[in-house]
Amino acid sequence: MNVTLRQLRVFRSVAQTRNFSRTGETVGLTQPAVSRAIVELERALGLRLLDRTTREVALTEAGRSLAARLERALDELDSTLADVAGLADADGGKVRVASSPTLSAYLMPACIATCAREAPRVRFLLLDRIQQDVLESVRGGEVDFGVVVEPPAVDDLHCEAILHDPFVLVTPLHHRLAQARSVRWKALAGAALVLLDNSSGSRRYIDDALAQHGAVCKVEQELAHPTTVFQMVEAGIGLTVMPRLAVPPGGLHGLTMRPLLPRLERTVMLVRRNDRALSPVAERVWKMVSATVRASAR
Repeated sequence: MNVTLRQLRVFRSVAQTRNFSRTGETVGLTQPAVSRAIVELERALGLRLLDRTTREVALTEAGRSLAARLERALDELDSTLADVAGLADADGGKVRVASSPTLSAYLMPACIATCAREAPRVRFLLLDRIQQDVLESVRGGEVDFGVVVEPPAVDDLHCEAILHDPFVLVTPLHHRLAQARSVRWKALAGAALVLLDNSSGSRRYIDDALAQHGAVCKVEQELAHPTTVFQMVEAGIGLTVMPRLAVPPGGLHGLTMRPLLPRLERTVMLVRRNDRALSPVAERVWKMVSATVRASAR
């Protein structure tokens, strides 16, 4: 079917104006050229789209069907072409970044604010997803890059470490372990715990550390969000081990935090596909995120 974009744009204008002369003025063509474009489109489709008389231009049923769908299709095409054209522009465009919930909550707001301040023509779109979905979004090309806890076996991804985040113990204020300045992992043996579930990139670190130090614990609850975990701890259901980053800077009501020894850290990383270069604008945002996080850590 030999249909051109020009023919479709001409038809859309005729459908809106119902006048060949006004369409010609809108699209920059003469009236005969507008008429020829419509005839060629009808011939290519094998359908009559317009009923034309000396007094009026009316849409046929086929013309109404095409006009109803064409507006959205052309708008999406224009948006896509604008996005592609913007790939060469590091000062403007759209960048999609995926991040796991804890990182989205405690790292990304500052990064988005930095981008808005330093690159106001860049639109920073954040997708808040569990870690595995972040990795799949990066691999599938749905996002430009992701922010994750160091993932295992990612030979297909380019990774850059931007933050080392230690694990801490969170307890009620009057718990016996809260009285010490720091707590050893083995001291957790026999404790009831409320932990992040396996959708979190941090859970494997916690399980490995408990096993390594011989701390056999009873996991009372496994939850997806740190806020819910903290509420469970405050209610007396158990203690929790959390990345330091998940603890709000202002502290937690009724709870206290203690360092765990030996010190264990998780590594927060930027990840992108090995086989696909970032656009100039995405590369700029990658560097901006890296610099903002490193500065906040210092």
